[in-house]
Amino acid sequence: MEKTPILAIMYDFDHTLSPRDMQEYGFIPDLGMEADVFWNKCLKAMKRNQMDQILAYMYMMLEEAKGKLIVNRSMLRALGKDVQLFDGVSDWFARVNEYARSRGLQPEHYIISSGLKEIIEGTPIAKEFKEIYAASFCYDEHGVACWPAMAVNYTSKTQFLFRVNKGVLDVTEHRALNEFMPEEKRRVPFSNMIYVGDGLTDVPSMKVTRLNGGHSIGVYADEQENARKMMKAGRINFMAKADYTKDSELMRIVKRIVDMLAAENDLMELSLSQYDKSKENF
Repeated sequence: MEKTPILAIMYDFDHTLSPRDMQEYGFIPDLGMEADVFWNKCLKAMKRNQMDQILAYMYMMLEEAKGKLIVNRSMLRALGKDVQLFDGVSDWFARVNEYARSRGLQPEHYIISSGLKEIIEGTPIAKEFKEIYAASFCYDEHGVACWPAMAVNYTSKTQFLFRVNKGVLDVTEHRALNEFMPEEKRRVPFSNMIYVGDGLTDVPSMKVTRLNGGHSIGVYADEQENARKMMKAGRINFMAKADYTKDSELMRIVKRIVDMLAAENDLMELSLSQYDKSKENF
């Protein structure tokens, strides 16, 4: 029996599934700060120390929390319940799954985000993802965040595309990820991938997905400038408003990609069947 082809959809989180940066819903207000003040401090720390921008915000979270908040895993996960989602996100996954399965594909959803894994794990949609690849902390003997365990920036996001492609999902496994693997043995071909993101941190992943035969979708809330630039530069295949409701343009685009993949799979099976028949003795 032939394996059911997998459809892998990868999503950024902030400004893609949620309208704002996730720290702005609970963490920054709990510090008694305005969002722009916190992000300006992150920017200054980045430039002063020549830091990666993701490491800079993680460092500043711990610095600003001193004497105010105890940053542990349960506290961060609790912040997830207050994160707002774009319209339709809550039931998007069930609708996509139903449609993909009706067309003979097995859907899987992944997060690839520069935001915090612990906060995403606390959102009501966390259960929808096969894996959540995002920045995360490691914790001391008291369970308090003390150091970055993972920082996911715009270039490191691309490694997770290849993890999905090869089926090497464990972030601690590097040998298998970097070893040669024939295309026919890879778990999810790039042609069966859709990457959904909103901006600059997604550009390398969008381009890698697109250049390898997959599909990249640039989403936007109200301002279309970033999406238009990415479309004009050939970094994405499609652009759509971050509206995940059942009759949205984004839903129509994903359905059409699913239809195309299903048709290609049917044609491949027909070709293989005819090839097998051609070898039969008459």
